[in-house]
Amino acid sequence: MVYMATLIGNFLIIILVFRSHQLHTPMYYFLLQLSFCDIVFTTNIAPTMLHNILYDVGKMSMKHCISQFYLYGASTVAECYILTLMSYDRYLAICNPLHYTSIINLDVCLRLVGGSWLSGLLITLCTSIMLFHRDFCGPKVIDHFICDLTPVLKLSCSDTFSFEVIVFVLSIPIIVIPFVFIVVTYINIFITVLKIPSTSGKQKTFSTCSSHLTSVGIYYGTLTIIYVVPRRGHLLRVNKALYLLYTVITPLFNPLIYSLRNQDIRKAIKMLF
Repeated sequence: MVYMATLIGNFLIIILVFRSHQLHTPMYYFLLQLSFCDIVFTTNIAPTMLHNILYDVGKMSMKHCISQFYLYGASTVAECYILTLMSYDRYLAICNPLHYTSIINLDVCLRLVGGSWLSGLLITLCTSIMLFHRDFCGPKVIDHFICDLTPVLKLSCSDTFSFEVIVFVLSIPIIVIPFVFIVVTYINIFITVLKIPSTSGKQKTFSTCSSHLTSVGIYYGTLTIIYVVPRRGHLLRVNKALYLLYTVITPLFNPLIYSLRNQDIRKAIKMLF
């Protein structure tokens, strides 16, 4: 039910952005890409997981494992960058409104989104090649429901230190720098909003950012906990639950957050139906 609701919610956002002329703006184009990311992300994980649970199979070919890891990593990287682009869009719209239309247009949006997906595909391709060319020995059993980096790397019988260093270095431009950029942009946004004299103006401006800020908090909060909290002993089940939250529940939240807290989306839904 959660998986079907995720698909319906995100496809609804995509349809609304395509059909409603009032949503033909850079902000909603980025939102469309975010919904597409969530569809790819959850469809890559949920059907296989449900199949294994329902039929008690628990088997996956190496090719399937590699493809799942690749799509998982590529969509994660792309979503990190798309959330960053959405914060930059809000920053320009609020802090530099006179130059907004000259800086952000459809052509620029296409290039930025294309660069986000290309970065995700290339970075994950390099990681996948390095990971699956390592020596594996012992039982070929992943103590997880997803072919992620950590559970697969535990099966390797070769030294993983150098590989872990490379992954850590790659995580800086993927997670750390975008998160710092988002924080800095929202600090500037809050400073600008506080200078607005009218209370209604402040509330209206905050409402345009609240949905994105909520989505960023949920996404990066869960992502940070997953890759920072140690995965040993008694924390193993907790980490699996967090993975489930991150891979299945979080993609459901985005369309709900943007539809419930965004007046333009609510108006577009009324017009559609």
